[in-house]
This record gives sequence, C-alpha cells and structure tokens, in this order.
Amino acid sequence: MIFLEKYVIHGNKKLIGSVEIAGAKNAAVAVIPATLLADGPCIIENLPNISDVKLMLEILYTMGATVRYIDSSTVEINCDGVRTFEAPPDLPAKMRASCYLIGALLGRCGKCAVPMPGGCDFGVRPIDQHLKGFTLLGAEIQADGGCIVASVDKLIGTSIYLDMASVGATINIMLAAAKAEGQTIIENAAKEPHIVDLANFLNTMGADVKGAGTDVIKINGVPKLFGATYTIIPDQIEAGTYMVAAAATLGDVTIKNVIPKHLECITAKLIEAGVGVEEYDDAVRVFYKNPLTKTNIKTYYYPGFPTDMQPQFTTLLSIAKGTSIVTEGVYDHRFRYVGELNKMGAEIQVDGKVAVVEGVSSLMGAPVSSCDLRAGAALVIAGLIAEGRTEVLDIHYIERGYENLVEKLRSLGADIKKVSIPDGSVIKDVI
Repeated sequence: MIFLEKYVIHGNKKLIGSVEIAGAKNAAVAVIPATLLADGPCIIENLPNISDVKLMLEILYTMGATVRYIDSSTVEINCDGVRTFEAPPDLPAKMRASCYLIGALLGRCGKCAVPMPGGCDFGVRPIDQHLKGFTLLGAEIQADGGCIVASVDKLIGTSIYLDMASVGATINIMLAAAKAEGQTIIENAAKEPHIVDLANFLNTMGADVKGAGTDVIKINGVPKLFGATYTIIPDQIEAGTYMVAAAATLGDVTIKNVIPKHLECITAKLIEAGVGVEEYDDAVRVFYKNPLTKTNIKTYYYPGFPTDMQPQFTTLLSIAKGTSIVTEGVYDHRFRYVGELNKMGAEIQVDGKVAVVEGVSSLMGAPVSSCDLRAGAALVIAGLIAEGRTEVLDIHYIERGYENLVEKLRSLGADIKKVSIPDGSVIKDVI
C-alpha cells in the first residue's frame, strides 16, 4: 500500500520552551564514509536520527560493513568485512553526500565505482572539483553509464587549488589523501564547521590533518588508520532553523546543545531584524524584543551567512516591516520555494539570484509542497506563523535533515501533525 505523508499545521501560535539540537547532518554524512578508511570498529556518537544518516549506514551495510546501534544516537561501524569497491547501484543516487564514497574507497582500496550522487535539486552542482582533486592525486577517472569509476596504483600527495571553496570537494579530497603517500595541500579549502569535524575524526583515527577551518589544509598521509570513538558536533542549520522559527512566531525558545560561535552570522542577522538573542556556553535563547524589521542578507561560504539558512530567513523577512533584499551567493535556482510562500500571501519577487521581499502583516494557510530540504523547513515555519491551516507535502525532503521535527515543535507549543493518507483516501494521524 502506498502512503502519502504530509504535515498539517494550524498556525499563529508562539513557540515557547526549550529544544535540544541533534548532531550535524553535514558532519555525519562525511564521518560515516570515513570509517571505510579504518582498521577495526568505529563508534560514532551524537548521530542525528534522520533519513540521510540511515541511508548512508545502509550503503555501508550493503557493502559488507557491520553496523550496530548502541542507542538511538550511537552506532558502531566496522568496515573490516567490506570486500568490494562498488557502491550499491540504487542507494547512492538518493543523496548528494554519497559522492564521499569515491574519496573513501580510493583511500581504502585504490579504486571505486559509485553512481552519480542525488540529493536536493537547486541548480547545477557539479563534482568537477572533486574529480580534479582525485586526478591530481594520481587517479584515472571515467564516467560509465551514470557511474563514476576511478582507479589508482598509489595515491601520491600533491598541491590542489580549488577553483571555488567547495565543501564537498574539500571533504572528498581529505578522505582520499588521508592515507596517500606524502603531503597533500588543499588551497582555497572550505572552512565550514563540518570540515573541521571530519578532520578531527580522521586525526582521532591516526591521520595527520592540519589547518582545517582555514583556507589551507595540509594532510600528511599515513599508512594505516584505526578504529576510534568520536562525537559529532551539533547541527548548525537545525539550530538556526529553530532560532528563526522562534523569532518568526514572536516566541521565546532556548536552543540547547549548540556551539554559539557556529551561529554568529545567524545571530547577527536576527538582532539586526529586531529579535532578542542571548548566548550561553552551549545554548542560545531567541525571544521577541521588537517588531520584526527589514534586513538584507547575502549567502556565502562559511563564515558567511549559510545558504542552507536562506529559505528559512526569507520566510521570516516575509512578515518583517519594510523591504528586504536576499541575495543567493552560492547556488542557482535556490528560490524555487518562493512561489509556495507567495501562495500563502507573501510578496516576494525573484530576479535570478536576488529576491526582493516586501513584508506583509500576516500569511494565510494553504497547501504547499517542499522542493528541497531547507525549502521544506521554510514552509513549515511559514505554516507556524500563518493564519489557519497549512498542509506541507513532499515532507521526505524535510526528514532528510531534521530529527523528530514534529515532536520537537509540538513540545514548543506548535499545532502540527504528520498525517498519512493510504491510497489517497482515509486520513490517519501518524503523530
């Protein structure tokens, strides 16, 4: 039986209370493939309970790894039983981060066959910088029937200059270079927190990675890596999403288990928009202070304003007084969700990579559809602040990156349910 699932939200309720943030999705989906490089078991703690993590674990299990849940957020992974260099043909196409299998398998056995990655569609997201790095490390690469096939007798460290500060390419080259012979230098490297987290995990396994978090990363290859226990950092984007949701609903929410430094650009823009923010050692409080007012944002690579927070913040600005300008500095076509917001009464005009947001007094509930992970989160926020009933469809995108979203929002006072419709007929409340 086929089930259609959606969120049903009755909005115009302030979010009040506290919420715990899970481990970082973008770190987890890099750390899990990195376990392919280790001899012996790895224990990964603070893994988020999201579909992308489950899918990555399923890929390793299908390839022969032993995967054992110790508790809901802790997994033991032992890749000693992996005897293949081929990723399963269907699973990697469901997520973008499956491309990290290329670097991990090259580092493990000098060859790989990995289907082209899938994931959210918000414009061209080539992996040319990844392939450039592998080629410079000595690999021969070809595309064969929608599959990346690569092989190398021995990976040799070298200098690699990235044409853009690609997060994915930086991660993939780090994975491949950790056991390469000699030193690899990545220039114009990405600096995101999950780059640092991966480097810390590799070093915990015995790697020699220096400079993560700067634009030059140096990797001195080692012959072996060993199993280790490691705790994933908190999710910067999940935290930012709850910060924006609290601000948009004029609520008062303490977001726990965060690294405030990772949230500085989000905090700064919320304060600029009139929102109250207080920082603690491992928490931030977001609360109503003044009426929301216009502000301009431009997304860029870390430490700039994250592109993964752009849809959520645009939703906030849709009810802020005045005209705001939102410029997308990373991806093409990331404003595809705007048409759905406009269905709810927002007044947003998009011209290429720039959106002009005229603040309105309120949004109205409507049926809307997610087109990607963060757009889906933005529509949930829109439903929380809207008058009346909002239905958010295509929620599988949202559940790729948000752990227990419905339960967490309901604990803050939101009126939201996950609804299942079998065969398009009888409606059953799931949560």
